Amino acid sequence: MGQERLKVVVTRRLPEPVEKRLADLFDTTLREDDTPMTRAELVEAIRTADVLVPTVTDVIDAGMIAQAGPRMKLFANYGSGVDHIDVRTARQRGILVTYTPGVVTDDTADMALALMLAVTRRIPEGLSLMQSGQWKGWAPTALLGGRLGGGRLGIIGMGRIGTAIARRARAFGMEIHYHNRRPVAVPLAEELGATWWEDLDEMIRRADILSVNCPSTADTFHLVNARRLRLMKRSAVVVNVSRGEVIDEAALTRALRAGELAGAGLDVFEKGPDFSPQLRELPNVVLLPHMGSATVEGRIEMGEKVIINIKTFADGHRPPDQVIPGML
Repeated sequence: MGQERLKVVVTRRLPEPVEKRLADLFDTTLREDDTPMTRAELVEAIRTADVLVPTVTDVIDAGMIAQAGPRMKLFANYGSGVDHIDVRTARQRGILVTYTPGVVTDDTADMALALMLAVTRRIPEGLSLMQSGQWKGWAPTALLGGRLGGGRLGIIGMGRIGTAIARRARAFGMEIHYHNRRPVAVPLAEELGATWWEDLDEMIRRADILSVNCPSTADTFHLVNARRLRLMKRSAVVVNVSRGEVIDEAALTRALRAGELAGAGLDVFEKGPDFSPQLRELPNVVLLPHMGSATVEGRIEMGEKVIINIKTFADGHRPPDQVIPGML
């Protein structure tokens, strides 16, 4: 590539310090407004650029990758999930894929705990009462919620975020249970007092709060389905800060409306903004607009990882956060 600067296309608005640094280092095309690119715009970028910086809102499928120009060599994803990118097809075309792991672990874990508290302690209901001016004073039986301490937390996916949630929940006095493909290291399990369940159904039966923290793959699609929801206690709560597709949203909605679950806290949805309107009507459901990682610090650190991956690639080295199909 000689001294020619890499042509980089960024698909969404990023924090100003990140955009400035990208513009300083590369021939960067930034997004003027904060709307997702159309498919045609993405295809044009893939045809003409060296590097695309997509986000979770950009679906990069095989059909788009087939139209990649000879310059396109790197998808430097701004985010820790890559299920929106056909990584295998990209690699077959000689296009590398990188991501930003580990940056938002604590932010997302904090949000999971916030959702647990919001649902079990009925915080939105109390807030609504105050904002509407309907509160008439304290009463012994008003807005009674549940206690986290002493409850069983069932974690699906004991990766970075699942482990961070377990540490926080442990501090609240919760009993930690988890389902993973394999047990975590013994020292970690001992630190957390965590019990591994090979059988997901058996863990779900016992959970007071079920926290979904696994990636979206063919194996995890609707992992929490209607059958498994029926296994849960009627007093149980479901929290999801990972990927919406892991839960059968229609089945969850039916279970909540029928009173078969005590509540849910959701930061992600199966079809993004097009989630079931019936969920909005339920007082025991807390809905957030995919803001689990939305801290200034986290977003800037994500951008710094993107820049490091691109710069390392530009210098002729393997990017530190390269995704390979075997990881998926």
